Amino acid sequence: MRSLWSPQKHSDAKMIRAVIVDDEALGREAVRGQLHGCTDFEVIAECTGGADAIARIRELLPDVVFLDIQMPGVDGFDVLTELGERAPITVMVTAFDQYAVRAFEHYALDYVLKPIEPGRFTQTLERIRRRVAGARSEKGTSELRDLLADLSGRTACPERLVFKATRGLVFLEPDELEWVESTGNYLKVHVGAEEYLVRETMAGFCNRLDAARFLRIHRSFFVNVNYVREIRLTGAGTDYELVLRTGRTLPVGRSYRDAVVARLEGQP
Repeated sequence: MRSLWSPQKHSDAKMIRAVIVDDEALGREAVRGQLHGCTDFEVIAECTGGADAIARIRELLPDVVFLDIQMPGVDGFDVLTELGERAPITVMVTAFDQYAVRAFEHYALDYVLKPIEPGRFTQTLERIRRRVAGARSEKGTSELRDLLADLSGRTACPERLVFKATRGLVFLEPDELEWVESTGNYLKVHVGAEEYLVRETMAGFCNRLDAARFLRIHRSFFVNVNYVREIRLTGAGTDYELVLRTGRTLPVGRSYRDAVVARLEGQP
C-alpha cells in the first residue's frame, strides 16, 4: 500500500531505523505503507506481539518504534514499562483515543489514530526527524497540549466506533450497534445479523459511547435505546425486560431498573 503523500528525500540525514509492532497484519501494513518511499526511514523488524517486541528492540536498538497498544498478553504499555529508559522514540499507533494521556505519560513522542491519515503521519515523521537530530521543539510543552487538543476535538463526538474484534478491526457508525453482552473475558457486540467478539471490559467499552444514545441496563448488557421497542414487566410483575425491534428480549437488572424506566419514559 502506497502513502498518498509525495516522498521527501533526506539524503543528508541519518537513516532512521524503525520497528513496527502490531498483532494485526493490516496494522503493520498500514504503517509500512506510510513509510514507503520515505528514503530516510528503514524498517528493520516487524513484531506481532509485545514479548517479541521487547526482545527485538533490545537486540536491534532501533531509533523509533511504531507501537500498537491493545495486544494480547503483553500490550504496548507493558513493552514501554519493561524497556524503561532504554525504550526508543515511541509513536503509539492505535484505533482507540482514550489512551492518549497515558501514552504521553510514558513519554511517547506522538499518538496516531487508525486508520492513519497521511497528512497527520507526515507531521509524525517530522517530529521523529527532529528528535533523532537532537533538535528541541520550539513549541515545548505547548506541542503536547496541541496534540491532546487535536485528539479531543476529533473524538469528543465520535462519528464512528472502532474496536478490535477477534478477526480484526471493526468500524461502525454508532447507530449500527444494537446491543452488547458481557461473556467471560469478552464482549459480544451485536450488529444486525453479525456478532463480533471483543476482548475489552464492559466499563471500558461503555466509556467510549455517547450516553445520550446508549444505556446500561444490566451488569452484563447495554443497549442502543433507538432499538428498544417495548419495556415490560415479567415474572411476578417486579422485574422488567426490554424488547428490541428484532424481537430479542434483554433483562433489566434490578439495580438498573429505576434508571432504565426513567430514561426510556423520557425518550421522545
